[in-house]
Formats: sequence, C-alpha cells, structure tokens
Amino acid sequence: MIKAVIFDMYETLVTMFNSAYYKGKEISEDMGIPENTFREIWDPSVDDRTLGIRSFEDVITEIMNVNGIYDKELFDTIVRKRYTLTAEAFSHKDPDIIPMLKALKDRGIKVGLITNCYFEERDAIKACDLYEFFDAVCMSCETGIKKPDLRAYELCAGKLGVEQNECLFVGDGGSNELDAAKSAGMKPLQAAWYLKDGVDQPCGRLDLFDQADTPMNVIKFL
Repeated sequence: MIKAVIFDMYETLVTMFNSAYYKGKEISEDMGIPENTFREIWDPSVDDRTLGIRSFEDVITEIMNVNGIYDKELFDTIVRKRYTLTAEAFSHKDPDIIPMLKALKDRGIKVGLITNCYFEERDAIKACDLYEFFDAVCMSCETGIKKPDLRAYELCAGKLGVEQNECLFVGDGGSNELDAAKSAGMKPLQAAWYLKDGVDQPCGRLDLFDQADTPMNVIKFL
C-alpha cells in the first residue's frame, strides 16, 4: 500500500526549459571571458556545489580572481541574475501540479522531495508555492547526499515515517533516479509531462518504467 509519494523537483514538479538560461555560456559572456576558460573551473565544481561543499558565489569569485577580472559590481550582477532566473523557473509549471499535490494530501498521502540542487536552487525551492506541500525534504546541498545514492531514498522515507516499499517515487529519470528508487524498494514512476523532443533535458522516455503523461495521472499509481 502506497503511503507516501516522493518527488524529484526539476523536470518533474517544475521545468527549467521554459525560462531563460543563466548557466556557463551566459555567465562567461557577462564576464567577458571565453566559455572554455570559464568551464575550466565551473565544470569541475558541479559535484561540490551539488553536495553543498561550495556555493555559486565561491566558484564565481574563484573564476574572476584566477582570470584577473574581479569586480564587485559585476560579481553582484552575476549573482543577482543567477538567483533571479533560478527562482523564475518556478513560474513555469504545469497547471495541474498544485491540484495533484492537493489531491494527494486530501487522500492522506504524505509528500516528500528528493532533489539534487545547489544552494541558489534550495533558496528558490524554499520560497516557492510548492514547499508547503512537502512533509519531508531532502536537498543534496543540505544533506550531502545526491541521487542515485540509495541513502537519499532511505533518508526521505525515514523522515516521512514510512517504509521504503510504501513509497511511490516520481521523477523524470535523470541521474538514474528511477533505477535507484527501484533498488531502494520504492515503486518508480516516470514523470513524462515535461518531456519534449529537441530539448537538452536530462532524460527522455524510459520504456522500462511506468509513465505518467499528466500530473493527475500520478493518482492512478497509488
């Protein structure tokens, strides 16, 4: 019997692909340095930022200092744009996301979140209108554990007060999260409502898993 539904965040509850990007290409352009030069430090920092070891601000400061271009006004502009555009993604969600979450709560189903995220994404998540629906939240930058580490699933189920085999895990499939959910004893379900061809999303359709084409379809898999 399913007692809890645990969600991924990005490309599941919200999508980042309907809002303006502010990633390596755009940040390096604002800095006025070649993208490949920027990525020499930026790309290796991904794990540290995901696990909460370093912040966006830490890495931007290092890149600017190494390249001899540190300027407080430019730094502040880059940080502000990153946080603003990260939060802006939360205005681009399927209109049935909140009704689906309300339907789960009305049925007495607990709701959890497991997401690999940076500090700036954590702040956006805590400020968004979805946050009130979560009974347990496990964000990698706070826990120091990222998917597909099975400890993330164990931790979230524990916070929810349910057994792992009583959980439905819903995610787009990036980071091998669905395989990991299955290995953790949870019932995996691919969130397919944001998936689209021709977009550099983390994952496409995975035929090995059940799929929900709309948020409200999640209710059918309880």
